[in-house]
Amino acid sequence: MRNVTVAATQMACSDSVDENVAKGEAFIRKAAEKGANIVLLQELFEGPYFCQDEDPEDFARAKPADDSPTIKHFQKLAKELGVVLPISFYEKAGNARFNSIAIIDADGRNLGVYRKTHIPHGFGYQEKFYFSPGDTGFRVWDTAFGRIGVGICWDQWFPETARSMALMGAEILFFPTAIGSEVGSEQWNSAPHWQRVQQGHAGANLMPLVASNRVGTEKGKNGTEMTFYGSSFIADHFGEKVEEADREEETVLVHGFDLDAIARDRDYWCVFRDRRPEHYGTLLTLDGSSA
Repeated sequence: MRNVTVAATQMACSDSVDENVAKGEAFIRKAAEKGANIVLLQELFEGPYFCQDEDPEDFARAKPADDSPTIKHFQKLAKELGVVLPISFYEKAGNARFNSIAIIDADGRNLGVYRKTHIPHGFGYQEKFYFSPGDTGFRVWDTAFGRIGVGICWDQWFPETARSMALMGAEILFFPTAIGSEVGSEQWNSAPHWQRVQQGHAGANLMPLVASNRVGTEKGKNGTEMTFYGSSFIADHFGEKVEEADREEETVLVHGFDLDAIARDRDYWCVFRDRRPEHYGTLLTLDGSSA
């Protein structure tokens, strides 16, 4: 028996980094009080989701991983509480900028950085203006509480992300997110679709999945606004939602899993034994032709 308790947080963000970091810390402490070993904050929680607009002034938000006050703050907190913290941040590396996440182990060490692979670009989500495509490849991390895989937001729509991390031995999947109303198509509610896609990742790979989204309405600089729909959740290894937040409340979700029991179920199901990668060449193409 190898038990681990995971937590998904959900919060609204202001334009004050200090306020958002303090709020994130408060939720992490609340999760730890409930027994959480790994706590997930949402994507780019240091401020509002600035990608609604294209404004070069927002480039200044980016900080090097080794010199990020936010990462250093949560390293101290992780060590104090003995928890694992995947920390989303806007990374500056040389003249490049990435949508990144630092994996802080329970002893406060930064195990390394994953850079978001899939970068969206559309109304309200103009990320290609701010971020280069990630160059780390998918990664997994051996933490004090198991081997985890972490993708970032748009990554979660691609089954290749989850399957890649599963093949590398991930035992739990984590996806920090910023998603809400569609600018210009406010009647489109993608929340159920968003959840079902990730539930599919959990079920197809037989491993739990934790997704944290933000809440609240944020105004852009050019008259737009987005309402983030929360709906953060935790799914078990069969894809069933075992914890779920609503669309508005700031909250913490906590759930425990036995990783050894899940591993036995995963072995029994044999989806990894029966893979046929020699026939998956079309996945290496953009147009579906033979690789």
